[in-house]
Amino acid sequence: MVRPDKLDPVKTRWSELRARRHGMWKRSGGGVSMQLRATRAIVLASVLSCVVVGTARADLSTAEQKRLSEAAAVVMDLRNSADKGIPEDIWAKAECVVVIPGMKKAAFIFGGEYGRGVMSCRTGDGWSAPVFMQLAKGSWGFQAGAEEIDLVMLVMNRRGAEKLLDNKVALGVDASVAAGPVGRSGTAGTDATLRAEILAYSRARGLFAGINLSGGALQPDKDANADAYGAATPHEVVLNGKGTPPAAAAAFLRTLGTTARPTTGTAR
Repeated sequence: MVRPDKLDPVKTRWSELRARRHGMWKRSGGGVSMQLRATRAIVLASVLSCVVVGTARADLSTAEQKRLSEAAAVVMDLRNSADKGIPEDIWAKAECVVVIPGMKKAAFIFGGEYGRGVMSCRTGDGWSAPVFMQLAKGSWGFQAGAEEIDLVMLVMNRRGAEKLLDNKVALGVDASVAAGPVGRSGTAGTDATLRAEILAYSRARGLFAGINLSGGALQPDKDANADAYGAATPHEVVLNGKGTPPAAAAAFLRTLGTTARPTTGTAR
């Protein structure tokens, strides 16, 4: 056995340094291992949350799917209504379309009406993913004998679209609105119609007519849009193209892009 006083001091110091470094490596190695495990857990949680969110976005209620289906039927009738529909030149100029199928008289509100619908705007190659909208106001005066009507609103410029998508809009106050002209060869004949940001139409018993919606309160339907697009805002979905259309919207978007049925006569 070598006596401690005979040990080489250089070798002894080197051994101590090696032992200390080895101990530090073991401690730091354990820390790195724990950090890696924590990072993996965070990444896994993020992936799972994305899956959950993606599933929620596709989970439309039966009522929301029905709204899209009924809106598609209204547009199809509108595009196939020969000389009794919206003039083609007006339709071609519209930036966006809002369809509210089955607008009902609300018996429990004095003279009131309410309804829910959808809105889509033109894009470079078609129509945007639709967002859900809701409309309520005092009485406009339904067409004679009608308890329920379909409403179609043509938004004639981007400014009008931005107003509708950003917040609650009072029609006739925050956005100008006028009754739209009817008839394939009809034109917007009055100054008020020419200047209006929104042209409105109603349909009852198969007949379309212009309707003045001044005083109506139109706004995005937050709950329905959350079901369809998660946290994306209506503005982002429609004007920035950040939303993928739900499968249930396919028929509605297809009918927006169809060509109107040729007329068989002259509008009267």
